[in-house]
Amino acid sequence: MEEISELVTSNITVFNNVDSITQTFSGEKPLASETLVNRNIPEYCCEICKKTFFSEHELFTHKEIHNRENPCHCDICGKSFISNSVLTKHQKTHTGGKPYHCEICGKPFINNSDLVIHIRSHTGEKPYSCDICAKSFVSDSNLTRHKKIHAGGSSFLCEVCGKSFIENSNLVLHKRGHTGEKLYHCEICGKYFININDLNRHRKIHIGEKLFDCDICGKSFTDNLSLVIHIRSHTGEKLFHCETCGKSFSVNSSLVVHKRRHSGEKPYRCEICEKSFVSNSDLNRHRRIHSGEKPYRCEICGKAFIENSKLLIHIRSHTGEKPYGCDICGKAFVDNGDLTRHSKIHTGEKSCYCEICGKSFTQHSSLVIHIRSHTGEKPYCCELCEKSFVSHGDLTKHKRIHTGEKPYQCKICEKSFANNRDLTRHKRRHTAEKLCHNPQMLSQW
Repeated sequence: MEEISELVTSNITVFNNVDSITQTFSGEKPLASETLVNRNIPEYCCEICKKTFFSEHELFTHKEIHNRENPCHCDICGKSFISNSVLTKHQKTHTGGKPYHCEICGKPFINNSDLVIHIRSHTGEKPYSCDICAKSFVSDSNLTRHKKIHAGGSSFLCEVCGKSFIENSNLVLHKRGHTGEKLYHCEICGKYFININDLNRHRKIHIGEKLFDCDICGKSFTDNLSLVIHIRSHTGEKLFHCETCGKSFSVNSSLVVHKRRHSGEKPYRCEICEKSFVSNSDLNRHRRIHSGEKPYRCEICGKAFIENSKLLIHIRSHTGEKPYGCDICGKAFVDNGDLTRHSKIHTGEKSCYCEICGKSFTQHSSLVIHIRSHTGEKPYCCELCEKSFVSHGDLTKHKRIHTGEKPYQCKICEKSFANNRDLTRHKRRHTAEKLCHNPQMLSQW
């Protein structure tokens, strides 16, 4: 067969001499990618960065990255590249040139090979299989990265926390979690992100694009990964297990963060107060305490929150929804955390112990606050009167003295209160009034 590098006519595009061939005819959907028979080609490994290649020529070209400066420069951003072809592909990120469109969801791509891989997210096709663990992947590059896990190749080390990575690009992204550097900016709301993938997922929130639907409950998601993780909430599948306590998780990232609670490792430090955290998301939430940023606002009452999960729980106070029920006593709760804490009342479980006085607690956060009663530490300070508190919750309640805010309202007489405890006490007065006006009810009581 005569070699053809690229042939373009009015109704057909054929790419030859690549691992995947996709033909697109006018009026028809793209054909499923036809994967050619895997060739028995030896791997060529770069001794500097351990990256592997299928040919000696590819390895030679790659080594130029280490041997000399990149000769091809982007006139727009100044970034340099090893070859003109790579530069041309990069420049399309500035011009927005994405000529290859998915006919299933409409998503555009810079090159055809990315489109072929994307189509597999719709078809479920994973043609690249690991010969060690049989795990399958949508692209050869993903398989190559996965194989390094078996080989133990973690040659890129974070100097801040000691965590190691298989690829330098992952190390670069990880370091931004320590520095707080966020290079990618949403032009709609101004929010910044560590990497371009997070920005692209975020943009879908604005345009309302949710192409991935759960067949069980109908909930939609902006990307396939979020859908896969969500489905595990229905199936109860938890593939990632903690070797220390046996607790299981639906995603590996949750297991990684959980293990730090055993080890005490807190690699993410606040540059303002130097407080440390087990995850970058915890650090980002904490930073909003200093900045006062509350980007999530309730459309019913206007109350704003530091994180979206708190907003969702708050909305249930308006709707009365309590989706989490106790299997033992039937009591219902607005979020799963409250149910978990409640369940420990029935089991008597108090796994968190104070080493100073021996007092036990059902949750670690309560232990942390308790320990401050021994140390005298009060890390939460009111910026208006400089009074300090042991917990953020106490500070929030105190601030209402200055603002006059009374968010807890009685549904019977509409009287408002600064905290839930006062509302609960007030409700008892209505209950007592009912008992006094109904002697039969009083005898039953």
